[in-house]
Amino acid sequence: MATESSYYVPEQSRLPIFATIGMFLIAFGAANWINGGSAYIFFAGALAMATVLWFWFAAVIRENMAGLNSDQLKRSYVWGMGWFIFSEVMFFAAFFGALYYIRTFALPWLGGEGDRGSSNMLWQGFENNWPLMVTPDAAAHGDAAKIVGPKDIIDPWHLPLLNTVLLLASSFTVHVAHVYLKKNKRNAFNLWLTATVALGFAFLYFQAVEYYEAYQHLGLTLESGIYGTTFFMLTGFHGAHVTLGTIMLLIMLLRSVIAHHFKPNDHFGFEAASWYWHFVDVVWVALFIFVYVLGG
Repeated sequence: MATESSYYVPEQSRLPIFATIGMFLIAFGAANWINGGSAYIFFAGALAMATVLWFWFAAVIRENMAGLNSDQLKRSYVWGMGWFIFSEVMFFAAFFGALYYIRTFALPWLGGEGDRGSSNMLWQGFENNWPLMVTPDAAAHGDAAKIVGPKDIIDPWHLPLLNTVLLLASSFTVHVAHVYLKKNKRNAFNLWLTATVALGFAFLYFQAVEYYEAYQHLGLTLESGIYGTTFFMLTGFHGAHVTLGTIMLLIMLLRSVIAHHFKPNDHFGFEAASWYWHFVDVVWVALFIFVYVLGG
């Protein structure tokens, strides 16, 4: 068993090599898919990464259950998860920053504000209107009628509000589950964690319904100008993170129910997943305010 003064060094593994190959296939396959190629390479890479993560985390769990992890190594897990979430904060900050730059600077400049001559030279007559559903060139050359009006954007007080309630409720339920785990009340922990996972799947279902309505009834697509691009990039990436978070919590639930993992004083796997889930909830609140409520 590892002690405070010891440092556990895992045995050699080929998993980092396979992870690198999987990540390359994902990046290459995504670029190929976007440019009209097949999606098989992307999904092959995703399958390879999922397989690597399965075996990698299984090895980490076995090491911890065997008592091989020292306090120093456990602290490294905490720091690793903290830096991972920080990188995700920067990821979404880039997209929120792009939305802010477009609305606050780029569109007003193209509309003639700030003594910017490029707008008159390239798109004379272009007016700064938000949401902008077509390109400036189309808007300035007689296609302004194609711009989808405010009545055709997503109503924030319908499905987005419902999803906000669902995610805020899930943040509460996962916190309650954590409290019961610390009290060593496994049945209550499993019950509240099940509720959290169910709320996560409900959110994904209603977001799928929202996307269907946007494409089929509102004409709002990824190609609907800069508004459609920023809307689907922000909400789509967030949906991907909710999917990942829901899967993480589902795995934690299965570990607890089937293998009786986690102790009141040793449950960082669940704790890390709950941190990630709270982060996803905070991002959604920002999305609801700046993309849905103020974005129209």
